[in-house]
Amino acid sequence: MLAIHTTALLAAHDGEVLSNRDMAAFLGASEAHLSKVLQRLGRSGIVASVRGPRGGFMLDKPAEEITLMEVYEAIDGPLAESECLLDEPVCQGNCILGDLLAEVCRMVRHRLSGTRVSNIAASMEGKLRHEEKDNIH
Repeated sequence: MLAIHTTALLAAHDGEVLSNRDMAAFLGASEAHLSKVLQRLGRSGIVASVRGPRGGFMLDKPAEEITLMEVYEAIDGPLAESECLLDEPVCQGNCILGDLLAEVCRMVRHRLSGTRVSNIAASMEGKLRHEEKDNIH
C-alpha cells in the first residue's frame, strides 16, 4: 500500500521532485521503509531518482501509463493465483470455500490491472489541498 500511495503522491505533484523525507512525513511512514520501496519502484522503472541538493524522486513515466498492478508487482512480485489460507492444505483439492479464493484473486487482478496511477492521483490531490501543500517540496 505504501508504494501505491507514494506513486499517487508523485503523480499528484506532476513532475515535481519530492524528497524521501517529505514524502515519508506526509504519508506517515518511516523514511527507511519508504527508501526501500522507492528503490524497488526505481528498479522497475516506475520512479526516477534525482541527485543533488534539491534531489528526490519523481515518476519515470506518465501516471496514465502506470497501472496499480505494475506498482504492486514492483514490490511483491507477481500476484499469486488463489492460494490456500492454511499453511498445510487439508482439503485435498476440494476447498471448503469453493472457488471463493480464485474469484477474489480474479477481482483483485482485474482492479489492479484496470486502474492507473492517474486515476487515484485525484484523490491524493484532494488530500493535499486539505494538508499544507507548501510543506512538500
